Amino acid sequence: MAEGTHDDVRWLDATEASAWLPLLSLSMWLTPALDVQLQRDAGLSNFEYAVLAALSEADGRRRRLRDLARVANSTLPRLSKVVDRFEAQGWVEREPDPTDGRSTLAVLTESGWQKVVETAPGHVARVRELVFDRLTPAQVRQLAAIAGTLAAACGPDGGCASRAR
Repeated sequence: MAEGTHDDVRWLDATEASAWLPLLSLSMWLTPALDVQLQRDAGLSNFEYAVLAALSEADGRRRRLRDLARVANSTLPRLSKVVDRFEAQGWVEREPDPTDGRSTLAVLTESGWQKVVETAPGHVARVRELVFDRLTPAQVRQLAAIAGTLAAACGPDGGCASRAR
C-alpha cells in the first residue's frame, strides 16, 4: 500500500464492523456446511448442485456455457470440467447453440433432472436448518432485501466480479 493513503480510507465504524464480521464468517462457513450435506447425500459439491439447479431452472433446461459460468461465478475451464463429469454421468449433454454457432449449450438430461429432484429435498432441508429456521418472517424479508442488494452489486451483472478479475 502506498504511503499517505490511510487518510482517504473510510474505516468501518463499530456498527458496520459488528455487521461485517458475522457476514464474513457466514460467507466462509455456509458453503462448506452445504457441501458436507450435498457430498454425503448426493456426491455433489454445492457448486456442482448450483450448476445443475441453474440448468433445471433455465428455459428448456439449457444454457449457453458462458452464461452458465457467469451465473455460477465460474471460469469456463472450471465449468467445463464439471460439465465433462456430468456428461459422463449422463446428467448433461452439450450441443451447438442453433442461434449462435460460436456457442455451446449445456442441456440437462432427464437423468440430470432426476438427480436434481432427488437431491433438492435434502438440500432444502439443510438450507432451512442453517438459515430460515433461525429467522423470523420479518428477518427473512430483511435478508431477502439485503442479500438482493448485495448480490446486485457483486453478482454476475454487478461490479465485484469485473473489478476482481
